[in-house]
Amino acid sequence: MDELREKKILVVGAGGFVGGFLVEECLRRGARVWAGVRESTSRKWLTDERLEFVTFDFDDPSSLAVSLRDAMPQGKWDYIIYNLGATKCLRYTDFARINYEYLRDFTEALKATDLVPEKLLYISSLSVLGPGPGGYAPFTEQTIPQPNTRYGASKLKAEMWLAMSGLPYIIFRCTGIYGPRDHDYFLMFDSVRRGVDFSVGFRKQLLSFIYVEDLARAVCEALAKAPVGETYNISEEAVYTQAEFRAIASRVLGKRFVLPVKAPLWAVKCVCAVAEKIGAAKGKPSTLNRDKYNILRQRNWAVDSSKAARDFGFRASTSLEEGVGKACAWYAAQGWFDRKK
Repeated sequence: MDELREKKILVVGAGGFVGGFLVEECLRRGARVWAGVRESTSRKWLTDERLEFVTFDFDDPSSLAVSLRDAMPQGKWDYIIYNLGATKCLRYTDFARINYEYLRDFTEALKATDLVPEKLLYISSLSVLGPGPGGYAPFTEQTIPQPNTRYGASKLKAEMWLAMSGLPYIIFRCTGIYGPRDHDYFLMFDSVRRGVDFSVGFRKQLLSFIYVEDLARAVCEALAKAPVGETYNISEEAVYTQAEFRAIASRVLGKRFVLPVKAPLWAVKCVCAVAEKIGAAKGKPSTLNRDKYNILRQRNWAVDSSKAARDFGFRASTSLEEGVGKACAWYAAQGWFDRKK
C-alpha cells in the first residue's frame, strides 16, 4: 500500500460512480490526488479537503493543454487514471466523441505539454470483446474483440488509439461494476426487494461482477506493480447463474419468495427499440436501447482474470453476497428504496 504514498495522481472522470471510489482509494493510500472533472460534473462524492481539482472542457480540445499546464505548472503527475466515458448516448456519434475522441484529444494534450505520466491506466469494458466465440468458456485477454454494441466499439477504438499512441498505458477491461452509489444495479436489487426478478431469454446465462471497491484497489495495485503496455480482464473469480444471483439478492434483502419472470428475447428487443425511440424524442438517452438488448441477450459473461493475479497480485476480496449486502445497506441508509417511482 505504501507504493503510492506521496505519488501525484490525476483521476479523469472523477465525479462518476466509479471515479469517486478511485479518488477515495488513492487518498487512502497516501497519494496526492487531483480530480479531473467537467464544469457540469457533480462534486457530491468529492468532498475530501485534500483533493485538488482540474476542470476540463473536452468539447474544446484546444483548451485541454491549458487546463493541464495550469493544474501542473511544474513537474508532472506520476500516474493518470482515465475513467471518463459514456455507457448510453442518443447518437452513435456521441459514443465515438465521448469514448474515443475525448481520450485522443486528452492524450495529445499530454504530449504537447510534456505531461506524459509514468503510467496511464484506462478503464475500458468487457463489452469490447462482444459475445465471444460461443459456448461458456471464460473470456481471456487473448479473446479476439468483436464488439456488437456501439458502446463496445467506441471503447475498442479508444484501446486501439492507446496501443498506437506510444504512451505507457495499462488497460482494464471490467465486467459489471456494482456497489454503493450505482443506479443501474440498484434497479435490479429494488425489483427483487419488491418480489420480482426479471431476466432475459430461456438459455442459461453466466454472469460475472466486480465490486467497485475491489476495482479501485486493483487500479492502485496495477499502478504500483503492473508493467505498461498490458491489458487485463478484471472480475471476481466466481461466475453466477441468474438463479444464483436472485438467491443471493433475496437473502440479503430478506425476501423469502421472489417471482422469477423470464422475458423472451423478441419481446425484450421490441421494448428496447421502443424505449430508445421514446428517449430520442425526449432528448434523453434511455437505459433500455439496442445496445442494452445486445448486452442482455448475451449468454456468457464468464471472465478469466488470472493474468491480473499473476502480474500484480489482483484477487477480488469481496464475494457477490458480501458486495450486494454492502450495496443494499447503503441504498437503505440513503433512502433509495423509499423513493417513489
